[in-house]
Amino acid sequence: MPVSEALSRLSEDPAFWSTMLTGVPSPASAPTVRMSLPVAGGYGLVFEADPATGERSLGLRGPATAEPVQLGWTGPGLPIPAALRWWELDLCARVIALEDPTLPHPGLVVALLSPFAPALPEDDEHQITAVRTAAYRSLLRPPPATDLPDPRHEPPLPFFADAAWWPSPRVLDDATIAAYLAGDHPRAEVRSGHRFPGDELDHMLRLADKRLSELSQDPTFAGVRPLARTIADGGDLTAVADLVRVLTEAGCDHPTVLDALSEPLVPAEACWMLETLAGAAPGTVLRRHL
Repeated sequence: MPVSEALSRLSEDPAFWSTMLTGVPSPASAPTVRMSLPVAGGYGLVFEADPATGERSLGLRGPATAEPVQLGWTGPGLPIPAALRWWELDLCARVIALEDPTLPHPGLVVALLSPFAPALPEDDEHQITAVRTAAYRSLLRPPPATDLPDPRHEPPLPFFADAAWWPSPRVLDDATIAAYLAGDHPRAEVRSGHRFPGDELDHMLRLADKRLSELSQDPTFAGVRPLARTIADGGDLTAVADLVRVLTEAGCDHPTVLDALSEPLVPAEACWMLETLAGAAPGTVLRRHL
């Protein structure tokens, strides 16, 4: 099943996200979900969740393996395994988004997997919060229209006034996001165990880093690299519109690249793309912007 199709379906299920954010089982939610997230070189992450039980697991799949090796597992009332470092998840999510242009970044991949990648003392927690907030906000849906009809026009026919014809309610709202990010979530260290596939994970990350760096060297983006670097060095996003114009004139039609830089501008999304196009280290532009 295509990654984007599976994630798109999940994003419409409030009960699923309630389980993902709280760990509380939701029997009324979707059935067990298993998603393979290809990263690079035949390696990928495999996420499994059972909303009815609240169980979640993250695995690592290699190019020659049929089943993933477990990175971490959790269930209701149990600590969440710190299976990934934040920068590892951030790197993988960027590559996944580039390979699947229908996925924005930060977005559903970060929202799903960030519980497995807690911030460490050496991490920039303010920056991580900004990225995670943008990821969860990508799950927002516009609320139903409540404005009174314009008196200059006739009201809609009763059939079309039914709520089923209007946008779905929000999957997550700002209050839910803020409460989750501020919560104290117990973590379990699992990387020191002898069964943890550290060598395989490191190899996948090296391949992912190589794939990400290749984009900044792509001839398609050669003409925009100086402007991208100028914006990246300053952290001021006001010139991003000029960058989009130059990209379009150069023939860029990559949906993920253009979406990250287009209005309405989400700073966390714009910064990751600026870092990629400029060949800057992940997180550096967002740090300057913040």
